[in-house]
Amino acid sequence: MSTGTNVIAPDLSDRSLKELVSLDGKVAVVTGGGRGLGAAIVRRLSQAGAAVVVADLDAASAEGLAADLNGAGARAIAATVDVSDPASIAALAETAVTELGSLDVWVNNAGIYPVVDFLETTPEQLDAMLAVNVRGTFFGAQAAARAMVAAGRPGVIVNLGSTASFDAADNPAHYVASKHAVVGLTKRLAIELGPHGIRALAVAPTLTRTPGTDLKREDPAAAAGMDAYASDLPLGRMGVPDDIARAVLFAATGLSEYLTGSAIVVDGGALAG
Repeated sequence: MSTGTNVIAPDLSDRSLKELVSLDGKVAVVTGGGRGLGAAIVRRLSQAGAAVVVADLDAASAEGLAADLNGAGARAIAATVDVSDPASIAALAETAVTELGSLDVWVNNAGIYPVVDFLETTPEQLDAMLAVNVRGTFFGAQAAARAMVAAGRPGVIVNLGSTASFDAADNPAHYVASKHAVVGLTKRLAIELGPHGIRALAVAPTLTRTPGTDLKREDPAAAAGMDAYASDLPLGRMGVPDDIARAVLFAATGLSEYLTGSAIVVDGGALAG
């Protein structure tokens, strides 16, 4: 077995499980962190010891969650971000460094899911989808990596993909295109950023219970479709935000130290068939 001279990822065999899971002393940024999947991710990273920047376009939701965490003895700040604007993303990375001291974990969670038929999709609808799901992820990763490289610190970038990153069924075409792009970008980031000690991973959920899906469930037909989908899954239920948050926590910690460029599929077995 070659030991090499270019080893970037340390051998953590002698670390305890508690040490591997700990994010003590780390700073994490979560976009779209004010509610839904993002809020669950924020809570799990905070429980692991990270100081967290709750970043969201909805300032009130970000501020509310940050206040809850601080009230419970954690360390969190809220930040308003528009991930379709690279300048806003760059300012978010700077906020993490200046206010919390470093940037170690960046989670590109913010995303949109407008449903529109392919033949009816307008250029404006496609541009809006790509601006958030692809450009937001690209420039979020870039801002995070620039801060990590400048500080000479290893780090982790986690991009939220989807089962639509692998399976085109039952999803709008522009959404499928955006999530395929996220996984492809993650692979390239692993190659370019690995020499700097920065790992890049994607987490790919299936349909998950969030405020957005709860709103859609007000339509009886949509609710019946979701229930039928969930009942057909090998694990027999729809995902909940914490299912995804635990996978992101795994990606962000020493538990996954030898993983980069991979997509962790969290789908209750949806893609197994």
